[in-house]
Amino acid sequence: MGLPPVWVRRLVLAPTVILLAATLVTTLPVWLLLALAVSPLVPGRLRVPRLVFLLVVYLVWDAVALVALAVLWVASGFGWRIRSPWFQRAHYVLTGFFLKTLFWFARWSLHLEIEVVGTDPDTAQPGRPEIVVSRHAGPGDSVMLIHGLVNWFAREPRIVLKAALQWDPAVDVLLNRLPNRFISPGRTRTATLEEQIGELATGLDENDAFVIFPEGGNFTPRRKVNAIARLRARGLHDMAGRAERMRNLLPPKPGGLLAAIEAAPDAGVIFVAHTGLDRMVTVADVWRELPMDKKLVMRFWSVPPEEVPAGEQERIDWLYDWWARIDAWIDENRPAPRPLWTPRTQAPPRA
Repeated sequence: MGLPPVWVRRLVLAPTVILLAATLVTTLPVWLLLALAVSPLVPGRLRVPRLVFLLVVYLVWDAVALVALAVLWVASGFGWRIRSPWFQRAHYVLTGFFLKTLFWFARWSLHLEIEVVGTDPDTAQPGRPEIVVSRHAGPGDSVMLIHGLVNWFAREPRIVLKAALQWDPAVDVLLNRLPNRFISPGRTRTATLEEQIGELATGLDENDAFVIFPEGGNFTPRRKVNAIARLRARGLHDMAGRAERMRNLLPPKPGGLLAAIEAAPDAGVIFVAHTGLDRMVTVADVWRELPMDKKLVMRFWSVPPEEVPAGEQERIDWLYDWWARIDAWIDENRPAPRPLWTPRTQAPPRA
């Protein structure tokens, strides 16, 4: 399904989300009572009420963010100064506040524990721009990464994202006001896409973080097979062979990262791996995983700019070396799968 035009997203989708959120809040007791009544019929601890609660929280979060963004738009002179430094900073502060709020609710309702290990953007080299290269394992991992960059490390991310994320009205409005790029995989010629990424990575300052996901999508066995077949069809048999040995990742597409490094040669490169949200891609995945009660681990590795290889092929090989290292780390740190239902008598005690 194609993305609707901007005027539909602003004048139809955004007001619909606000109206729906207001309706759900005013009728919340009814929905919670219905969820509690159905809960005994569904395996798991309060799975239905938790999902209803998360849905309401997310819609209200989206609606409040849209109202706040509308206030900023009016305060900027109805959009006249919306891209001025002061209002750009105001949007980053707003991003941090709303992500912090969303994660507080997620950790409280899902009993999540988040651990960060390795060299983060603060300790690597304070005051140096960074190119953040992350695996892709669903929308949850992307939100967690941006939350960490904004709220833990005081960075201002510039992100390369899928155009489909603009279906969310708050994400659409907020991220289109900041220096980000929405792309449509398969609809943009590689050269043009690399030019856009290079343009976005140009002029990074001391607190910027350019964020890119080289896989271009979430891992599935079918996507991996198709990606390897495309590499072989292009005669890239060495890259295809290396991709076949990866168990958890798609082969990375190097073009975007190479363009970013070329545009920001003074930036360090931070590779990011994480595990714990690997199976949280669709609504069905969220349903299956509730309640989570799990630990999410995020691992950073920092590479100073002087250690980034100089040649194009050397950089491609270097990226694949890092992807093999991240793949091995995921194997070592992946949480044990939990059965769909555990009898209450065997449930672990709560602290």
